Amino acid sequence: MTAQPRPQGVPGAHAATPEADLVAAARAGHEAAVRELIRRLNPRLFRIARGIAESDAEAEEIVQETYMKAFTHLEGFGGAATFATWATRIAINTALMRRRGRSPQQDYDTVTETDTPQILAFPGHRPEAPDAALGRTQVRALLEQAVAELPPDLRLPFLLHAVEGMSVLAIARDLSMNPVTVRTRVFRARRRLRAALERRVHGGFEAIFPFDGARCAAMTDRVVAALRRLRGG
Repeated sequence: MTAQPRPQGVPGAHAATPEADLVAAARAGHEAAVRELIRRLNPRLFRIARGIAESDAEAEEIVQETYMKAFTHLEGFGGAATFATWATRIAINTALMRRRGRSPQQDYDTVTETDTPQILAFPGHRPEAPDAALGRTQVRALLEQAVAELPPDLRLPFLLHAVEGMSVLAIARDLSMNPVTVRTRVFRARRRLRAALERRVHGGFEAIFPFDGARCAAMTDRVVAALRRLRGG
């Protein structure tokens, strides 16, 4: 990128600069605007990527690829949605394309839910490390306490479905309930559990998969350097 005078409305491209001004400056090739946009989006995009990817390293690759697609195709951003929303869609599509390329037989569905939950087994049979065992015990205690606090009408369907792996139809049959009622109660139980766990975990769910500090700065530098190479600067 070549050094250019900053356009009005982007004085230093700081945290208070409106997103639209940053996007306009990024289109003009201003590194400060690119860096500020990356800084703002890194936490969101990393969590999205990590929710689909199998590792932190793969998630970082997805985020970097997302930025490269976004900043080299800014002409395709019409402003109908926010830049953050547009970049989020790019990140999801990028992550899903990678996932489909690795496991073409397994679809990723964010809306529907199968009656028979999938159980993902970790590869290998190595003994669990002491710190991992302690962490598992602590997490289990946290989950047990949260589940124990559910109302009985929600707790039983949830345990049968989530722990025993029973289908909604099987639970409805055994409890003499309407399947729709079972599904609703399982959904309500999960929603309550999420709220209960957020209260117990410092910082809530927004604190998981953090992407800041040195990692955030390194991602910014990599994207800016790659954009420079593309523009011959």
